[in-house]
Amino acid sequence: MSRTLLHGAHVITMAPHRPDAEAADVLIDGDSIAAVGDGLDATGAEIVDVTGRIIMPGLVNAHLHTWQTALRGTGADWTLADYLGRMHGAVARHYRPEDMRIGTLAGALSQLDRGTTTVGDWCHNTPTPEHTDAALDGLRASGVRGVFLHGTPYSAADAVHPVGEVDRLPAGPLLGIGMAIRGPQLSTPDAAVADFRAAAERGLVVSMHQSGGAPGPAWAAVRAAGLLGPATNVVHGAGLTGQWLEILVDAGASITSTPENELGQGHGRPVTGDLLRLGAAPSLGTDTDAVTPADVLSAARIALAHQRGRDHEDHRRDTGSFALTATVTAKQALGWATVEGARALGLADRVGRLEAGMRADLVVLDSSGPNPVAAALYAAAGDVEAVMIAGRWRKRDHALLDVDLGTVRAQLRDSAAHLLPHVPA
Repeated sequence: MSRTLLHGAHVITMAPHRPDAEAADVLIDGDSIAAVGDGLDATGAEIVDVTGRIIMPGLVNAHLHTWQTALRGTGADWTLADYLGRMHGAVARHYRPEDMRIGTLAGALSQLDRGTTTVGDWCHNTPTPEHTDAALDGLRASGVRGVFLHGTPYSAADAVHPVGEVDRLPAGPLLGIGMAIRGPQLSTPDAAVADFRAAAERGLVVSMHQSGGAPGPAWAAVRAAGLLGPATNVVHGAGLTGQWLEILVDAGASITSTPENELGQGHGRPVTGDLLRLGAAPSLGTDTDAVTPADVLSAARIALAHQRGRDHEDHRRDTGSFALTATVTAKQALGWATVEGARALGLADRVGRLEAGMRADLVVLDSSGPNPVAAALYAAAGDVEAVMIAGRWRKRDHALLDVDLGTVRAQLRDSAAHLLPHVPA
């Protein structure tokens, strides 16, 4: 197997009990990290000089709908009601399998270009098996790591997830399968329990939306059935009471916030601070390219700034002055986009940190400064010089590899031309 030594960079491992950043080498053996440190045995390894750069774990975008990429920016002024009515109530039904494939492929490549190596792809426009297969094929063709979260178009509250469709989907070396269910908020108690139980029986991550309203009776039914646990992923979490957040945190469930989308569309305020007070933390997603940018570092910065702002307001209310020290750190925000995202997708034993035994999923930033963590958090898309997944370069010298971008762009334009006339004014 091939060996690579990355030499000379500042390394942000995100591993516990290590410095925030350190001058170190990273030795990669095959698809995994063999060691991080100085004086490593590089026998037989290709030595890559990355002096002056930053190496960090690949970013994790724990919640996005890549199938909507062809409509990028269309809904910049949409509220949540607009999005539900125009995207799901109108244009979604006009998607062809080829639209699903190219949207997913282009969306995943866009993530790679920005330093995201792992995605939680919430695919809930699957009216036929052909649509599902096309989306999964696009995700696989991109070379990204991730979990394909099989969802369904919106339907009756008592409809249970079509687990036969989930069972036939093939996992792979980079892609796992999960379930994107209507969830307790939009399901009857019996349907929600059936969906949770089906995911548990298969050992799959089960993900659901919760926002814009208080939790209904189906949440209590799922809890009573003992089905909440580490494989439970709640997207947004807005509307959950403090008691429910505590229940979920105690069960080991994850909460994925999409802060720019939540603030702009009306889901409710991000639950970042509520989780921090419980000793937990959010994972992050960008939700939909149709409404917000596909940059998970931007999501981390918005979540951080929003929470700091709330904390300053609270401190000023209580004391008459803003807080004199930072209430949330840049390192924490970077953790939301790496470690916490990996946990949300059931991949914490493989990605999110740079240490021996973890998969060699990493990003090289053409960026520097006296505080590497801050430089990484505030990096722009153009700072992403290289991206590696499972020991294989997917981007080098600021260019994606092994992909014909001209063809991808042309197919995406054709898909947009087909779909846009079906978006209500």
